[in-house]
Amino acid sequence: MLPEWISLDCAAPSELHRQAALERQAQLTKPFGALGRLEQVAVELAALQALERPGADRVPVVLFAGDHGIAAQGVSAYPPEVTVQMLHNFAAGGAAISVLARSLGCPLEVVDVGTLAHEPVPGVVVDKPRRGTRDFSTEAALTPEEVAFAVEAGRRAVLRQADHAPQLVIFGEMGIGNTTSAAAIAAALLSCAPADTVGSGTGLDADGRARKAAVIADALRQHGLTAGAAVADVLKAVGGFEIIAMAGAIVAAAQRRWPVLVDGFIVSVAALVAVRLNPSCRPWLLFSHRSAERGHAIVLDALGARPLIDLDLRLGEASGAATALPIIRLACALHGGMATFAEAAVSGAKS
Repeated sequence: MLPEWISLDCAAPSELHRQAALERQAQLTKPFGALGRLEQVAVELAALQALERPGADRVPVVLFAGDHGIAAQGVSAYPPEVTVQMLHNFAAGGAAISVLARSLGCPLEVVDVGTLAHEPVPGVVVDKPRRGTRDFSTEAALTPEEVAFAVEAGRRAVLRQADHAPQLVIFGEMGIGNTTSAAAIAAALLSCAPADTVGSGTGLDADGRARKAAVIADALRQHGLTAGAAVADVLKAVGGFEIIAMAGAIVAAAQRRWPVLVDGFIVSVAALVAVRLNPSCRPWLLFSHRSAERGHAIVLDALGARPLIDLDLRLGEASGAATALPIIRLACALHGGMATFAEAAVSGAKS
């Protein structure tokens, strides 16, 4: 039931521009490699953007919001109505990502792909098949048609960003209960124990984390999600609208040659889903930060990812990706703006 476009190959990064960027780095007035990962980021982005001198000035942020039936099992420290309340906060400019996007000059779009909201929230795009997922402790969270709808909603959100001519895109999420869905997806796809993927989420204590892991373990058994389960089956059983929409958005962005700056645990799980559905999207993913959520390290390892920063963040909302964006901008500024040895009349390294 997944749309055919989800498996269409993404273009490979430009090795010609990667080499040109490496050659430029070797000519800049510094010992080669002295700027460490700032050099690596600039070179990688040059290959992705097919430019010798990449940039990260035009970076739209898209936040997907959805609610989760599993929240009825007490897996969150906050009640489900917080999701809709936060939609109003995003639209009013008071949420963390609203402040970060405004400060960075990034356009922010908020998309309700499955919250419990009865009416549209002004300033929020509505693109959802139903209000919230079902409680996956008692039944499948979604139907195959709803999974496909969420994938398409992600693609539609990407297409709406075309007017910004993105050099990079950021996706974020909001939804009470979504760390439970993400932990369940990760445990199923990586064949690991839920206790290894479950974290504090909105602030659970040790007893709360144990209860959350037990709920997930029981659900995985109930739905027969053993090692090697198909991605579509995992999404149908324990998925969330915003997670699936982000997976679709990641693939759609990569197919348009737009690099994606991946946020924390939940977005990384969406990236894991995207890579499982379409492995050719993996080169288009840059990883912003290592979350304090326990399961994030496991997902990052599975993706072979090395994030830029580690600040013990676990808010979500794309806040980690937005926080890392200035580092990428500085990497591009250094790459494009530093003088070469020849331009500065500085002697290079002895050969």
